[in-house]
Amino acid sequence: MVIVTFSTMGTILNTLELFLLFFLLGVLAVHPAISAVPSLNDDVLGLIVFKADLHDPSSALTTWTEDDDSACNWAGVTCDPRTGRVTELVLDGLALNGKIGRGLSRLQSLRRLSLARNNLTGTISAHLAIIETLKIIDLSENQLSGTIPSEFFERCASLEVLSLGHNALQGQIPASLSSCLTLTVLNFSSNSLSGGLPDRIWSLTALRTLDLSGNSFEGTVPQGIKALSNLQTLDLSGNGFSGNIPDDIGGCSSMWTLNFGDNVFSGVLPSSIQKINLTSFRVHKNRLNGEIPRWIGDLKALDTLDFSSNGFSGEIPDVIGQLLALKTLNLSGNLLVGSIPESLKNCDKLSVVDFSRNRFVGKVPAWIFSSGSQGSHSGNTGSVEILDLSGNGFSGELPTEVGFSLNLGLLNVSGNSLGPSIPVSIGELMVLQKLDLSKNQFGGNIPSSLGKCSSLTTLILSHNNLTGPMPSDLGNLSQLQILDLSDNNLTGQVPQQLGNLSHLQSFNISQNNFQGDLPDSGIFPNLSPVDFSGNPFLCVSRLNKSCPPVLPKPIVLNPNATTDAPSSTSEARNAFSAIRHKKIIFSISALVAISAAAAIILGVIAVTVLNLRARTASPTLTHANLDSLSGSPSTDGTVGVAGAYGKLVMFSGEGDFSAGTHALLNKDCELGRGGFGTVYHTVLRDGCPVAIKKLTVSSLVKSQEDFEREVRKLGKIRHPNLVQLLGYYWTPQLQLLIYEYVSGGSLYSLLHEEQNGNCFTWSERFDIIFGIAKGLEQLHQSCRPPVIHYNLKSSNILIDGRTREAKVSDFGLAKLLPMLDRYVLSSKIQSALGYMAPEFACKSVKINEKCDVYGFGVLILEVVTGKRPVEYMEDDVVVLIDGVRTALDEGRISEWVDARMAGKYPAEEVVPVVKLGLICTSQLPSNRPAMGEVVHILELIRGPAES
Repeated sequence: MVIVTFSTMGTILNTLELFLLFFLLGVLAVHPAISAVPSLNDDVLGLIVFKADLHDPSSALTTWTEDDDSACNWAGVTCDPRTGRVTELVLDGLALNGKIGRGLSRLQSLRRLSLARNNLTGTISAHLAIIETLKIIDLSENQLSGTIPSEFFERCASLEVLSLGHNALQGQIPASLSSCLTLTVLNFSSNSLSGGLPDRIWSLTALRTLDLSGNSFEGTVPQGIKALSNLQTLDLSGNGFSGNIPDDIGGCSSMWTLNFGDNVFSGVLPSSIQKINLTSFRVHKNRLNGEIPRWIGDLKALDTLDFSSNGFSGEIPDVIGQLLALKTLNLSGNLLVGSIPESLKNCDKLSVVDFSRNRFVGKVPAWIFSSGSQGSHSGNTGSVEILDLSGNGFSGELPTEVGFSLNLGLLNVSGNSLGPSIPVSIGELMVLQKLDLSKNQFGGNIPSSLGKCSSLTTLILSHNNLTGPMPSDLGNLSQLQILDLSDNNLTGQVPQQLGNLSHLQSFNISQNNFQGDLPDSGIFPNLSPVDFSGNPFLCVSRLNKSCPPVLPKPIVLNPNATTDAPSSTSEARNAFSAIRHKKIIFSISALVAISAAAAIILGVIAVTVLNLRARTASPTLTHANLDSLSGSPSTDGTVGVAGAYGKLVMFSGEGDFSAGTHALLNKDCELGRGGFGTVYHTVLRDGCPVAIKKLTVSSLVKSQEDFEREVRKLGKIRHPNLVQLLGYYWTPQLQLLIYEYVSGGSLYSLLHEEQNGNCFTWSERFDIIFGIAKGLEQLHQSCRPPVIHYNLKSSNILIDGRTREAKVSDFGLAKLLPMLDRYVLSSKIQSALGYMAPEFACKSVKINEKCDVYGFGVLILEVVTGKRPVEYMEDDVVVLIDGVRTALDEGRISEWVDARMAGKYPAEEVVPVVKLGLICTSQLPSNRPAMGEVVHILELIRGPAES
């Protein structure tokens, strides 16, 4: 008698155990001597083998045991009551790890397989294709990688739903997909698939949903899409599709949702779209042009219309008022002109309205704040929740009817010419979370009613003409995270109540006339001096900055005066100014010369001292303390270093740092040296390559608490054109920053080293410029507070060796210093001659994002010309900016374009890009565009000529 046991099946099986299982199954099936012995059926065995390849951290599969004769009572399993065979396996969201093994191929009656929202790895197994009964396969939201095997679609006669979205799949869609004629849902979204669409994809005429968004597909979308007459949802967004939108798309008469956003489509919208009864229509972030067609008014069912970030021009057609179901309307980032059509007030369901970054003029209509209330009658409640009119030419008053829009959560009218005062009625907006009124002409006092906007998280009133004190009522805004009142004429003291705002993360009152001390609690003890600079009467006790002394009242020189003192504070100041003016002995030019000389001497001394301190404070790494770095982290996340304790933090919670410490002693691993430190390349134990920056400015670095707070902020920044910070290591003597490794080298080496100099076409150069611009836009406009790079140069731009994508590195490191002293910045950080904005040399000018824009302008010219910012000849020094500007004026710009492109470049793109570089390097910061504007300009340059 043969006794078969499976006592070890509950643990992870090795290769030998799997082999024995299949062997025993075969023996039990055919051997006559043991055919009567109870055996595992195919379904039980298949699932047990499948489980053996998994790690089950939540113990969701504890009911799965080989002791059962049937799997029908197991978690996630459904059987056919007639045959007892497994027909459904649904294990969604159980945090399962591991691979999808071949055990599932034994479930020959399986109709539904759903393993979504787990952590499954490995490749898509072709063994699943053996199960010809499968109708639904959902493997979305895992970590599956590799290519999709062609065999996967060879037996798909019954397959109706296939969802592989949100994985890491690569390669092209196999042509064999066209044989799955029963498919109704196909979802490949958010992977890394590439290539063009298969020629026969339109043969899947049963499709109702096709989602290919968030991949790297490219090329044109072929004609023939009209064959998909059953298609209801089409999403091709977030790819690289180009050319025109297919003219025959109007044949998809059943479609509800159309999303072609974030591609490179050009031309005008095909008129056949008016035949489709769309509810959602998105073509944002493309290069479409022309006027918004009047047939848009025929799409009566539309509730979402997004034409943002294109080249649409002209006025908004009044027929848009016929879209009575419209809830979201986004026309931002175009070339639209005129005013907001009054017919739009018929769209009383509007909740999101974004007209930002266009050329609209006129007044902000009052009815827009009472949309949804059939007019602007007092007491009605508007339905608008988001209203963005920023970056236009609106003028006049902001209507008092703004207080009617009680559902308003975001109001942004920055960058217009609105005034003269902020309406008090804004205080009625109890759900308002973000209010941006910056860069307008608002004057008068800040209304105290703003203190009633209890949901406010962001309040930006900068760059206006506001006067008077800061209302103490702002201390009631318990949810406030960002408060920016910079560049106004505000006076008085900063209310102590603001120190109680526990969520406040950013506070800026620079360039005002505040006086007295700052609050001593909350965010205020950790504020950077930049955040309150330009307030001459402000005294900050923690910086030992005392208040100006009280001056004696000046003598009144008017013999007819009836009192002994000036009658007002302003008269006193005027009198004092007159007396002070009389005491000037030196000429203005002499004072300037003396001040400049003194500043230079002090700067040289300060830099020398700081460099000496930094060098003497730099730790000496030995094999001994590197070995201690390799220790296992303790429960509190620290590891021992040279008798002291350091703290290692990996933001992803993964990665064994110990495997990379040897690089700090290996000269062959050194990638380069910069103003902040030395960078090494190493590989973690999990195989992940990283770059480790060993900071050599320890004497300048903030305290551990400040250091960690700033580094954690940088670790949260994610963007394809920014080098990602993965973690850090801290001791008082040693600080390490752990970055993703970018394999292609720096832009400087690729442009200027002879062996690499022939590698860039014009298209690649444009993409590099565009990538840098998008990275800086993320730092300046998406980060709060904005992150200023300060050290933008070609050696800090890395090129991905695989994708050729440009990535900005070393951003935000200046915030690790205790004070943003411009002498330190100009010597220690902004060390590369030619990239430095002129305001670095002028201590009275505020350093802001515009200094990065200047450096970016120099980079543009460097990429176009292939020349360094400053070239030293035998008897001359050539400054790139001056040479290009002169050549452009004289019509000789072609002489400065990099000769290595051999004339293979479109002048209609090169010349505007050069002009943009020169605008970015304007001497006056106010004349330089913001990076958001730069990105938009570059989008238009690469678009059609009429854009």
